[in-house]
Amino acid sequence: MLNRTDLRGQVPSVAELRRTLPRAEYDVDAALHHVRPVVEAVRDRGVEAVLEYTEKFDKVRPGGVRVAAAELTNALANLDPAVREALEESIARARKVHGDQRRQDVTTEVVDGGTVTERWIPVERVGLYAPGGLAVYPSTVVMNVVPAQIAGVGTLVVCSPPQAAFGGLPHPTILAAAELLGVDEVWAVGGAQAVALLAYGGTDTDGATLEPVDVVTGPGNIYLTAAKRLLRGIIGIDSEAGPTEIAILADETADPVHVAADLISQAEHDPLAASVLVTTSEELADAVDKELTGRVAATKHAERVTEALGGKQSGIILVAGVDDGIRVVDAYAAEHLEIQTADAPSVAARVRNAGAIFVGAYAPVSLGDYCAGSNHVLPTGGFARHSSGLSVQSFLKGVHVVDYSKDALREIAGRVVALANAEDLPAHGEAITARFEGGRA
Repeated sequence: MLNRTDLRGQVPSVAELRRTLPRAEYDVDAALHHVRPVVEAVRDRGVEAVLEYTEKFDKVRPGGVRVAAAELTNALANLDPAVREALEESIARARKVHGDQRRQDVTTEVVDGGTVTERWIPVERVGLYAPGGLAVYPSTVVMNVVPAQIAGVGTLVVCSPPQAAFGGLPHPTILAAAELLGVDEVWAVGGAQAVALLAYGGTDTDGATLEPVDVVTGPGNIYLTAAKRLLRGIIGIDSEAGPTEIAILADETADPVHVAADLISQAEHDPLAASVLVTTSEELADAVDKELTGRVAATKHAERVTEALGGKQSGIILVAGVDDGIRVVDAYAAEHLEIQTADAPSVAARVRNAGAIFVGAYAPVSLGDYCAGSNHVLPTGGFARHSSGLSVQSFLKGVHVVDYSKDALREIAGRVVALANAEDLPAHGEAITARFEGGRA
């Protein structure tokens, strides 16, 4: 079922691997010309433009943007008790993990009388996006809100697309998750128009002010991603998320049932989702292919899964040994990487590039999606080579506070002046010497 690439002779260079490994075609630049008019219309006409585009794209026109508090309360009251319990556990575990990420201010005494303090200051206001396309993602509400709250963000708003099936409101499970988390501001708006409204703010249909935000986080489709790219600078963003990915590094000890089930679970997201197996064992590859045949036919979203697994973004990579496998997965830099090998912890410890690493047979990606305590908003498209997943740090700004006494400044003044003159910026040096002229010393 999956395309195969045999690298058992020689693993190519990193540059060649980046060019040739399976990857979805995802051209954000090509979407910009579709998104720019939407963003400009929302900038110029505010909520009126938002509602027009919402009606065009989502086939429903809400009465306003902000969801009434009573709707959040009602959604939680009517939530399936089993789902509520699962969300509560997901929230508790995420708070436990993310609580340990909060950075402490650090003061360094550089010299006697001279200190630099690194302060960690939360951003004032953030917009958190929960998609509503092929699936509903209350778990993404949890993953966005928890680190923002722990960071100490001043105010936050959750955005999710309105649903015609629910009278122009976001999916009730999204609303219930927001209520569970203590979020009282939810906007019924999706896509590029959501990012634009978060960036520029506006006035709702009832005259209430919709305040702009400083940072927007959360995954979405290519148009939402293009809007993030277009508005970056006006707002901070977490990343430009592309189609979701799983890579599994496995040897002959892996169970093909586990591997096949995990590949399918990621393919279930989207026809562009990537499912990649990197293995030292041709026998395992054959067994996984056989297992996929039966499991794909039986799964609920078989058509979507089949398209994803058969796409150019998915496949099996055969390698001569685990060392070569690590080279391949490091070049691929998957959003989610599972290690299903002998001595999986030691193999995982050698991996440099992955959004999140899942170690052994009993840490599947699905666990991380919901209840591991880790965050599932992760870098895609190879961005894990240089970027991290969402965390408390995503909502904090590091600010250096410099505090020097007169004596401490006098002691270093000559060196500052020397460097200022070397850069032909004499006024920089004069800003130092002026403090010690005319008897000021």
